[in-house]
Amino acid sequence: MNRITLRLLAPLLLLIALPVGAQQVIKIATIAPEGSSWMRELRAAAAEVQTGAQGRVQVKFYPGGVMGSDSVILRKMKLGQLQGGVLTSSELATLYPDAAIYSLPFAFENWAQLDKARPQLDPLLARGFETKGLKMLTAANVGFAYLMSTRPLRSKKDMASTKLWIPQNDEIAERTFKLGGVSPILLPLGDVFTSLQTGLVDTVANTPSGAVALQWHGKLRTMLDLPLSFVVGFVVMDLKAWQKLGPADQAMVTAAFRKAGQRVDANIKRDDAAALAAMKKQGLVVTSLDATETARWRQIGAQVTRDMEAVQHVSSPMLAALRKANAGAH
Repeated sequence: MNRITLRLLAPLLLLIALPVGAQQVIKIATIAPEGSSWMRELRAAAAEVQTGAQGRVQVKFYPGGVMGSDSVILRKMKLGQLQGGVLTSSELATLYPDAAIYSLPFAFENWAQLDKARPQLDPLLARGFETKGLKMLTAANVGFAYLMSTRPLRSKKDMASTKLWIPQNDEIAERTFKLGGVSPILLPLGDVFTSLQTGLVDTVANTPSGAVALQWHGKLRTMLDLPLSFVVGFVVMDLKAWQKLGPADQAMVTAAFRKAGQRVDANIKRDDAAALAAMKKQGLVVTSLDATETARWRQIGAQVTRDMEAVQHVSSPMLAALRKANAGAH
C-alpha cells in the first residue's frame, strides 16, 4: 500500500477507531438549587437515560444559576453552549407567548382545576414550543405563588408601599402589580436573597417550598393568603440538538423526563404543605386582605387577562382551551 493511499485512508481509519455511536452530551442548566425536589427527580431521569442508552447519551445538569439567569440560559441554548434548560414561563413567554397561560392571575382557584387543565394544555404547549425551535421534554408543577413579606400585608396602603420583587421579563406580573398601584422591582432570581438581606426588596411572590429552597424564608415574616398565580416549570431542549439523537434515544429521554415530571407533580403538594408548616414554626404569620381589596385584585387579574389577549401575548385559542378545561373542573 503506497503512501498516497495511506493518506487517503487515514481519516476513515480514524473514524473506525472511534466508539460506535459517539456519546451525545445534553447540557441542561437551571436556577433550581441543588438538593431541591426538582433536581432530585431530574438527576434520577439523567441516571435512567445513562443506563438505558448504555452510555450513548449523557445528561449533565448545571443547577443553582451557575450558568446565569433564565434569559442567559435561553441565550446560551440559542448559541449551542447549552442544549437545554429548566425554565419558567416568564422567560419562555418572550419566545413563545402562550407559555404564560398557567401564570395568568387567578387562572386557577384550586389544585383540582390545575390537575384538570394540565393534560389538556400541555400537548398544545409542546406543539407550540416546537414551532419556536424547542422540544418540551416535560412540564411539572411548581405551585401556587403567594406574596410573602418582611412586614404585614393587610390593606391597599400596605400593598402600595411594598418594595416588591418580580422576575425580569415577567410581563404578566408587571402588568398586574402596576394596575394594582404597586411599583415592582425587576431583578434576576439570583439577586433576590441579597436584596432581601439589604432591604432593597421586602416582598416577593413565590411558593412556600420555593422560598425555603432558595433560603428566602429566613427574612420573610408574613404571607398573604391569596394565591395570585400558578407556576409551572418546563424542561426544554433545543430542537436541533434533540434531532441529533436517534429515535430510540429520543424515546428513552422523553420517557425518563416525563416520569420525572410526574414524580414532581405527585410530591409538590406535600412539599409545599411541609414548607409552609416549617415557616409557620419559625414565626411566619398568614394574613388576609379584606373582601373589598381581594375583589379589587381579582378584577385587576381579569383585566390583565383581557389585555394580554388583546395584544395576543396569550392567544385566543389557548385561552379558550383554558376556559374549557376550567369549566369542567370542580
